[in-house]
This record gives sequence, structure tokens and C-alpha cells, in this order.
Amino acid sequence: MKELVNKLKGDRVIWSFVALLALFSFMPVFSASSNLAYIGHGTGNTLGYLVKHLAHVCIGFLIIYWVHKVPYHYFRAISKIALPVVWLLLLYTLLKGTVIAGANASRWIQVPFIGITFQTSTLAASVLFIYVARYLSKTKEENEPFQTSFIQLWIPVFITLALILPANFSTTALIFSMVMMLTFIGKYPLKYIAFIIGAGIAMLAFFLLVAKAFPESRFFSRVSTWESRIMNFTTDKPDEDDYQIEKAKIAIASGKLGGLGPGKSVQKNFLPQSSSDFIYAIVVEEYGLVGGVAILVLYLLLLFRFVVASHKANTLFGKLVVVGLGFPMIFQAMINMAVAVELLPVTGQTLPLISSGGSSIWMTCFSLGIIISVTKKEEEIAEEKEEKAKRKEALQRLIDKELAEEDLVSDEIYEEEPVYSIEDNSRNPMNAVLNK
Repeated sequence: MKELVNKLKGDRVIWSFVALLALFSFMPVFSASSNLAYIGHGTGNTLGYLVKHLAHVCIGFLIIYWVHKVPYHYFRAISKIALPVVWLLLLYTLLKGTVIAGANASRWIQVPFIGITFQTSTLAASVLFIYVARYLSKTKEENEPFQTSFIQLWIPVFITLALILPANFSTTALIFSMVMMLTFIGKYPLKYIAFIIGAGIAMLAFFLLVAKAFPESRFFSRVSTWESRIMNFTTDKPDEDDYQIEKAKIAIASGKLGGLGPGKSVQKNFLPQSSSDFIYAIVVEEYGLVGGVAILVLYLLLLFRFVVASHKANTLFGKLVVVGLGFPMIFQAMINMAVAVELLPVTGQTLPLISSGGSSIWMTCFSLGIIISVTKKEEEIAEEKEEKAKRKEALQRLIDKELAEEDLVSDEIYEEEPVYSIEDNSRNPMNAVLNK
């Protein structure tokens, strides 16, 4: 165990907070999955969901470990190449996507031969943030005109958002807000940021007008859901989302100070998304105000470490990558908690590292791996380079040894092979052929 810990590079505090959140997630997921177990196979046995969550978390930590070994500046070039691939995946999701968990939106794609579903918008968000950080760090000293930045920066941003918007408004709004924050921190001119915000609002208004003109189109099927959620948030009209919020508030009120105890939640049997979107309500019901505040504090401490990591980064790209990948994670957690206590309308955002799910956990871990890669110290980077050089040297020795052995075998075969000649000095000219 000690050897494994010694192999972990980067900010150990971030590693610790991530591990604490992941370990804490098992009890709420195990408890809150009973509703899915009854619906799925009628037994209420949640062991399968616990094992599935364990597999997701283990794969997630492997992703962190693999990614944090990669020098973070490699992702500068990767983001430029990956963005068109992401667009194709988003377009495929929009046209042929899979609907799961009772949602009426195509947000997932089925991975061939494996059978797992993957939410492409989570990958798109990470790639887009890295792309924006790359552009801002590249043009820091160049002061490019707005027309150039609009083509190179904002058109890719709007293409990505346009492919996510029809199926997921909350994710689109979160990504757009985080891009605006990232450009502000990257010292992009404020007048241009204001113009882009206005253009974004205008494009959203145009999208809603087109949706009103063609209400039967499958591309605009979510617009009515957005309207109803906003209306229900501002009024007391009963609705399915209002039902979820009421059950979440009952769960939070039942928790009081110390909670009902692990696994003793009652409202998990009535909340449709108790293990994902509303898992924070189950946490407060079972662990009380103490557990709810502890989770909030852990996320805030993680945010603080992201700020420290960004401040210590050696390059502007590293600083922006930490902000672009770390801050959205924390804001998503705050949105999930705010929805549970009805400070915001229902959005469908999960609680990072705690809610059940595959692609959401994996992409969160992917982002964490890049952030930890940025936090690696110079001596750790030098140590990794030395290990890499030793591996190359050992591999070269093996190759040289194999080549030497092959040459030796070839020489032996050549020496043993009999030499024939058609020359013959005898009187009979046929002796050479007959003797052979």
C-alpha cells in the first residue's frame, strides 16, 4: 500500500479529498438504489448496484492514475484534434442517441460490443475547456483582433453548445457560464465578453422561437420541459418535478441534526432519481445536517486546493486548465445541492464523485487527472523523465541482445552449410555433376 501511495504524484491533498468523496459515496448509493432495485427486478436487492458503482469508481481512479502520468501540455494539441471528434459524437447522440433512466432526452450513446452507455456532453465539456485554455494561453501576448478570435475561439464554442442544447439546457448553460469565467480570468477583453454574452442570449431566444414555430419536432421536445420547470419553480403548480422537490425537502427535514442513520432513509423509496440527481437529499436524511455540511465543506476545500494549484502552476495554460476543469466540478456540486433544497429549478446535474453513474464519474476523474498532472513538482517530473529514460534504455538493451543472438545464429548456419562448386579439373567433365 505504501509503494502504491509513493507512486502517486502531484497534490496529495487533492488526492485525499477525491478519495474521501469516493469512499463516502458507497453508503448513499447502496441505500438510495433500493428504488431502482424494486423497479428493475422487484427484489429490492441493491448489492448489484453497489458492485456496479464500485467498478465505476475503480475505473475512475485508474483513469486519474493514467492521466496524471501524462504531461499536461500534451493536451494542448490533443484538444484541437479531439474537438471535431466530439462534434461528431454529439451529432450522433442528437440523431441516434439512447434514452435511459426515464429521461425524455437523447443524451447517451451505446458503446458497441461493451454494452455501456456514455454521456457525450461530459466529454465535450472537458475537451472544450482545454481548447479554450489553449487558445487563451496562445494569444496572451499576441492581442489578436476580435474577428480572428471569433473564428478560432467562439465558433467552436457555439458549435459545441448548439449540439448539446436541444437535449440538455442545464449542461449548456453551465458550460457557457464556465467558458465566460475562463475568458474573464484569461483577461480576454471585457467588451468582447459582453458582446458574446449578448450573442449567446440572442441565439437562445432564436432557438426558442424556432421551437415555438415547430413544436412537434423531436429536436425541440425538451423546450416544454424547460418551460414547465421554470414555471413550477416560480409558482405552486403541482407537477412531477414539484413532486420530486417535495420529497427531497421531506427527506432533508427528516434528517434534522444527526440523521436517521445509514441506510434508514424513507424518501429513497419515493424519489425517482434518489441515487443520482437527488442523492444529496438522501445524504442529509440519513446523516443529518452534519453530513450535509461535511459534504459541502469537502467540496469547498477541494475548490480551495484548485485555487492554490492554479496559483502555483508554472504556465498560463496550466493555470487556465486547473480553473477550466476544476471550477465547473464544484459549481455542478453546488447546483445539485441547490436543486435539492429548491434554490434552483430541477436541472438533472449529478453530484460529482458521489452520485451513481459511469460516464459522469469517469469524465470527472479524467479532469482530476489533468489537474493533478499540472500540480506535479519539478522533482517529480524529473523523476518520471528519469524512469522513462531507464525504460527506454532497458528496452534498447533487449533489442540489441535479440539482434546479437540473431546474428550469431546466422553466422553458425553459414559456417555449417557445405560449399558446392561446379569446377572440376578431372578428365571426365561429368564428374562434377555425378559427384554432387
